[in-house]
Amino acid sequence: MSGHRITDMTVLKTSWIVIFSAVLIWSGVGPHDYPTWLLEVLPAIVAAAVLWFTRERFPLTRLTYILILVHCIILMVGGHYTYAEVPLGDWIKDAFDQSRNNYDKLGHFAQGFVPAIVAREILIRKNVVNYPGWRDFLIICVCLAISAFYELIEWWVALLSAEAAESFLGTQGYIWDTQSDMWLALLGALSALVFLSRLHDRQLRALG
Repeated sequence: MSGHRITDMTVLKTSWIVIFSAVLIWSGVGPHDYPTWLLEVLPAIVAAAVLWFTRERFPLTRLTYILILVHCIILMVGGHYTYAEVPLGDWIKDAFDQSRNNYDKLGHFAQGFVPAIVAREILIRKNVVNYPGWRDFLIICVCLAISAFYELIEWWVALLSAEAAESFLGTQGYIWDTQSDMWLALLGALSALVFLSRLHDRQLRALG
């Protein structure tokens, strides 16, 4: 890797840490309630910790780092307000005469979109599956598994704490919420593979 690329990645990683930390601190100041906040932002904190401990032996592409940061921000904003009460979702609801705040649907789309690129990077760089068709199929399966497991976590939270579950689930009376969440994760994974694969391939080649 050239000195210029090393400098670029250093700037990216530094910016990543600064932005993540700033949004996390903002998110944790006066959230809707702290149990829900912790449940929502915990995946982002875990992701940041994993990236920190693997930054030397398995640095990621610029695209993957940026996508993970965007996903973390989505989670932290949702944790601050709860997904059902994010102001942006309320504005869209009023502007387009929707029946509910759909910010959570953005989160579930990202739940497929971002892990698809992360899984793609790992599978390609580790030479897990070399045939593109089978690799894409496996990526979609991984994303759907993540989505399904998250729905199970929501169910377990609902069983353990009705008070925290109301904010964490954010179903807003929509009976098909679980199914639509997984459907959006599937659409997110497919969209990432269709629209970002070529860009991702170029960055993987540059990563060497």
